Amino acid sequence: MRRNTTNPHMKRTSPAIVFSAPGRVELIETELPALKPDQVLIRTEFSIVSPGTELACLSGKEAWAPLPFMPGYGSVGEVVELGESARHLKAGQRIFTYGRHGKFATAEVLAVPIQDGVDPAKATFARMAAVSITALRVSDAELGDTVAVFGLGLVGNFAAQLFTQTGCDVIGIDISSERRDIAKKCGIAHTLAPSDNLREEVLALTHGNLCRTVVEATGVPAVAEHAGRLAGKNGELILLGSPRGVHMANLTDFLNQSHLWSEGCITVKGAHEWRYPVKEDASILGRHSMEGNVACILRLIEKGSLIIDPLLSHRVDPTGCQAVYDGLKNQKDVYLGVVFDWSKI
Repeated sequence: MRRNTTNPHMKRTSPAIVFSAPGRVELIETELPALKPDQVLIRTEFSIVSPGTELACLSGKEAWAPLPFMPGYGSVGEVVELGESARHLKAGQRIFTYGRHGKFATAEVLAVPIQDGVDPAKATFARMAAVSITALRVSDAELGDTVAVFGLGLVGNFAAQLFTQTGCDVIGIDISSERRDIAKKCGIAHTLAPSDNLREEVLALTHGNLCRTVVEATGVPAVAEHAGRLAGKNGELILLGSPRGVHMANLTDFLNQSHLWSEGCITVKGAHEWRYPVKEDASILGRHSMEGNVACILRLIEKGSLIIDPLLSHRVDPTGCQAVYDGLKNQKDVYLGVVFDWSKI
C-alpha cells in the first residue's frame, strides 16, 4: 500500500537489527521514531553492511555508538510516508538513503531517487562508493598518473575503480589473494601483496617514478605510517580509511616524508566523506556535496561502469544477522559485500 502523507494508523514498530551487547546481534521489534517534517519513511528492500564501521560499533568501543545500538549504513527502499515538507519526493518512489538495518526506516541524511532498471541490491553499494569517491575528489591525480591503493575491501576497491575511470594507472595492494583476484575482475590493472620488496616492485611498475598518489584505505595506522614511501617527489598520501586502535611509532620519520625533499616532500590529505555539505547547491560553482557524489555513483552503477557483481558476496535474510557479523569478523576473505534482503521479513 502506497502512502503520500503520514498515516496515523500505520504500524509504528519495525523489525530491525540491534547490537545489544559486545559481539551480540539480534533482530528485534523496535519502535519507529516520529517522522520529522523534512523526512520520509521507507519500506526497506536492501541494506548494506559497512564491515569496518559496524564491527567497530559491535565491539562496544565506539563512544558515539553506545550499546544497545541500531546499526545501518546505506539502504534502498520504497517511500511509504512523507513528512509535510518532503515535497521533492513522492509515495511509491524508490530511493537510496543512509538508513538503518530495519524493515521500515527513516531516510537519514539524504534521499536520492533511483532510476528504473537499477538493481536495488547493487544500488546499496553506492553507500560504500560514496566514501571512496572522497579520495578522488581531494586528489590532484590526473589522466596518466599512477595511483596506489592500500586495502582492497569495498572502500579501497571502489577507490581503485574510480581512479581507473579517470585514466589513472592503478596499483591495488592487499594481503588477501582473494581480494586481489576480485580487484582484477573489477578492472584494476595491477595488484600486489605487501612485502619487504613492495617499494621495489612499485618502482619497477612505474619505471622508477613511484606514484603520484597513494590512498590508504585500510584504516590501520601501521599501514598509513609507511604508505607514503610509495609516493614520488611532490606526491600525495590520502588517508581514506578511518584510523582505529593504538599504534606506537616514530612520528619524526612520518613527518619527514612531508618535510624533506629527500624523503619525497609529499602532501598528506584527509578524505572523510563528511568534509562536504550534504545537499547539492547549484549556486556554488564547483562545490561537491554528499548528495551529488551519491547521484554520480548511482549513474555509474546504472551504466555498469562501476563493477559490483564480484563484490556482492552475500545476499542474506536478516534473521541470520548474528552469523553475518561473525563471518565479517572471522572470515574477511569470504564476507566482503553483505546485503540484507528484507523482502521476506
